[in-house]
Amino acid sequence: MSYGGGYNPYAGQPGGGYAAPPGAFPPQNAQVSPQAQQWFAMVDRDRSGKINSTELQAALVNGRGEHFSDNACKLMISMFDNDASGTIDIYEFEKLYNYINQWLQVFKTYDQDSSGHIEESELTQAFTQMGFRFTPEFINFLVKKSDPQSHKEVSVDQFIVLCVQVQRFTEAFRQRDTQQNGTITIGFEDFLTVAIGCSY
Repeated sequence: MSYGGGYNPYAGQPGGGYAAPPGAFPPQNAQVSPQAQQWFAMVDRDRSGKINSTELQAALVNGRGEHFSDNACKLMISMFDNDASGTIDIYEFEKLYNYINQWLQVFKTYDQDSSGHIEESELTQAFTQMGFRFTPEFINFLVKKSDPQSHKEVSVDQFIVLCVQVQRFTEAFRQRDTQQNGTITIGFEDFLTVAIGCSY
């Protein structure tokens, strides 16, 4: 998985000599790509046959040379953790692996200067092309929330979190917007259900 001029979101290279626990690899009628198997072996540091958010975080590096945020890793694990165990197996990992690669390609499209991050204008363009018409004030809010230190840029892991959260909230809003007029009336508990449910 590579991004831009040699930028690789995975720190390190796939290691050899991985002895998979029973059942970690798919049966003969299922296929997991060799690349995904190699990355799984590298990320599964305790050789448990499962990957948790801490192991994932240790393996993923954004364009700033920093590990992906704890929030991003927990979010991505939860998206593919079908049994709610807090971990993913190799089958689930391959889906996550493909998902991250897709988001890297999207991010690369908007990171036009290959800086490893996107700024307000690039984030505006990204959301516009995804079909959202956000005000400059709201985009500025998203950037500041993602980058509390400089308030200027969004890294790839922050971009994934933003996009997933916007998509989740949008879907929850659409379900309640029965008149399709862009406004909803929502009860307090329903609001909390949406806010808590869409944040993880």
